Amino acid sequence: MNSTSKSIAVVGATGHTGQFVVREVQRRGLPVVAVGRSAARLDDTLPPAVPRRVAEFDDPVSLEQAFAGCAVVINCAGPFLDTAAPVAQAALRAGCHYIDVTAEQPSAQASFAELDAPAREAGRVVIPAAAFYGGLADLLASALASEGEIDEITVAIALDRWWPTEGTRKTGERNQVPRVVVKGGRLAPLLPSPEVPDWMFSAPLGRQAMVELPFSEIITLAHHLKVGDIRSLLNRSALADIRDASTPPPKAADDSGRSAQRFELVVRLVQGGMTRTVGVRGQDIYAVTAPIVTEVAQRLLAPSYRRSGALAVAEAVDPVDLLRSLHGPALEVFGDGTAPQLRF
Repeated sequence: MNSTSKSIAVVGATGHTGQFVVREVQRRGLPVVAVGRSAARLDDTLPPAVPRRVAEFDDPVSLEQAFAGCAVVINCAGPFLDTAAPVAQAALRAGCHYIDVTAEQPSAQASFAELDAPAREAGRVVIPAAAFYGGLADLLASALASEGEIDEITVAIALDRWWPTEGTRKTGERNQVPRVVVKGGRLAPLLPSPEVPDWMFSAPLGRQAMVELPFSEIITLAHHLKVGDIRSLLNRSALADIRDASTPPPKAADDSGRSAQRFELVVRLVQGGMTRTVGVRGQDIYAVTAPIVTEVAQRLLAPSYRRSGALAVAEAVDPVDLLRSLHGPALEVFGDGTAPQLRF
């Protein structure tokens, strides 16, 4: 790889999230290469000025060629059970760092288990689940945590509506692997549990009925933090939306392409007899993934960056620094006052 290359390849660039990422990379003045499986769809979806390359997930040579001259690959093409391994392996062969946006637990697990050694050998990082699911909770919990073992982490998520993309639908159909949580410091199957208490979010979401539904944040947190118990909760109305086949996909509600969806994600961490809480709120879970992964990519592009291996996002970059960069009109970071480092 040309050490001066700053290009960022976005795989799945014609998809809903991929388009947000391409625009965010461009907004920051960074060179971007759009990668997709269909030349016609690339032409129909993206502005003519965006360089584009065609590659197939079952063709390692075409993937490696698509990443030639790039420094970072951001994979937005799910289901990641099918795409993460071939795209990441091709990225490493091309001399690139790799980031993906998976919410799938088994995909994140496989990336950590199978890609750490190849990434270290290549002197690059592989970062799965650096998105709304997986990444935000990892950043928030890591920013809250002190040295030593953590008693418990609870992640609570509320969406006023969940309008699922086509990719989300396909991933749900593909990913039938049983979900896991952390119990007694170890990954354990998610078992039917008693009724989950309601969670009080800020207005306009307010009090929400919740269900235990873990995503990839269980895997990212457990990968590098010593925690007794980790659980993830989602509001029941959002789960009902995504289970309803008639729920429509997201529809742009502003000039940026964001839907009108509002979200809040809260992390409550218990350690050393103290409970700390921090959270984020904003608009459109798919759109907010774009600034997260682009901020991470910019840090990987720094000439001084030297880490390697398969890492959770909060291992790969400074979580407080990244949250400070993300805090703003699009993503508000808030806390209960127990974490001075997160008072922005």
